[in-house]
Amino acid sequence: MNYTIRKAVEADVANIFGLIEELAIFEKEADAVIITPEDLRKDGFGASPKFHCFVAETPEDVLGIALVYMRYSTWKGEVLHLEDLIVSEKARGKGIGGKLLTEVIKFGNSLGVKRIGWEVLDWNTPAIEFYEHIGADVKRDWHVVQLDEEGIERYLANKEL
Repeated sequence: MNYTIRKAVEADVANIFGLIEELAIFEKEADAVIITPEDLRKDGFGASPKFHCFVAETPEDVLGIALVYMRYSTWKGEVLHLEDLIVSEKARGKGIGGKLLTEVIKFGNSLGVKRIGWEVLDWNTPAIEFYEHIGADVKRDWHVVQLDEEGIERYLANKEL
């Protein structure tokens, strides 16, 4: 398969959003996506982008994306967070995910970050095996902790400040 990897542009928003929806279905969370294409446009392609995105494409179609943003580690300093690496189901197994990850790693290296981090679902065995194969440290003793919008509001409503 002949494809290229490039930095996303605003015209890619519809394709980026479509792949986000496809990932949500794959992860059995189809109803969890509340972001809109307009949110992506505003947050990723405005005057102060909150994220960077790379796309894998053929002349006909966008087949995958890698969306990253900066974080700060109290132990390491600036680090890059890979929020999602998505390859369309129709294009999996062709090396696209590996090429997108390489682009992310090159990008992080060019920024001088001390770490690149991401999460993987514990049931996504092929991804875990791939990450371990390339030398990534899959931290099995850590748990992801989150408060969603409702949880934030509930916490603040019940907390004496």
